[in-house]
Amino acid sequence: MAHDEISLTLKVWRQKGPNKSGNFETHSVKINTHMSFLEMLDVLNEQLIMQKKEPVAFEHDCREGICGSCSLVINGRPHGPMQGTTTCQLHMRHFQDGETIYIEPYRAKAFPVIKDLVVDRSAFDRIIQSGGYVSVNTGGVPDGNAIAIEMITAKRAFEAATCIGCGACVAACPNASAMLFTSAKVSQLSLLPQGRQEANQRVLNMVTQMDNEGFGLCSNVGACEAECPKGISLDNIAIMNREYIGASFISRRLANK
Repeated sequence: MAHDEISLTLKVWRQKGPNKSGNFETHSVKINTHMSFLEMLDVLNEQLIMQKKEPVAFEHDCREGICGSCSLVINGRPHGPMQGTTTCQLHMRHFQDGETIYIEPYRAKAFPVIKDLVVDRSAFDRIIQSGGYVSVNTGGVPDGNAIAIEMITAKRAFEAATCIGCGACVAACPNASAMLFTSAKVSQLSLLPQGRQEANQRVLNMVTQMDNEGFGLCSNVGACEAECPKGISLDNIAIMNREYIGASFISRRLANK
C-alpha cells in the first residue's frame, strides 16, 4: 500500500426517511489521505453505485467551511475530531490506517432525519425569519464609516456574525439547545446601532420561536462552544439573556399601562 493510502472501516447510519427506523451499515474503503472527509464519502458512494446499491445521502454545498451544510457526527463529535474545523475541511490524514469511523446524523428532536445523514435544519431558518434582520436603511458601501462604532464592539459583532448555522452546537448539547446559534444572531445585530431599533422585539421573537421549534434548555455545559467550528463564544448567550430580561421587563411594563 502506498504511504498516502489507508484502509478504513466505516459504520454509516442508514435511514430511509423521517418515520423509518435506522441502523449502521458497515463498509470498507481504501482512500488517499489527501482527501477531505466528504471526498472519502464520494468514494464510498462510487463503490455503492458500482455494486448497484443505493448511495449514502449526505448534505454539502460549498465544501469551503462557510455554508454550514456538512452537518455530520463523526466518532461521536459534530464535524469530527479537529477543533475549529467543519466536516468538509476535515482531511483523512487525521485518521489512522485500519481505523473504524462511526458516521451519524445530528441527533435532535428539532432536526428530524430526512434520509441517512441528512437532517432538516429549517428550524434555524424560522428562527432567523422571526427576527434576525434589521428594517432600517443601512445605506450603501460609502456609508460604512458614517457611524462611529468602538473597535471592541465591532469586533464582538463580527465574531458573532461568523456563525454559519451548521447546528453543531445543537448536536453537541446534551439538551439539544439552540442557545448558542440564536444568541449569536441576536448579538450580531443588538451590538450594532443599526440593530438597536428593533432589539427588544427581536430577542423576544427569536427566543419564542426557538422554544416553539422544540430545542432544549441551556444548562451551561459548554459543549456548544467547544464543538463550534467557528469558535462562537458563550458570551453571546449572556448577552442574549441580558437582552431578553430587559425586553421582557419593558414588554410587561407596556402591557400594564
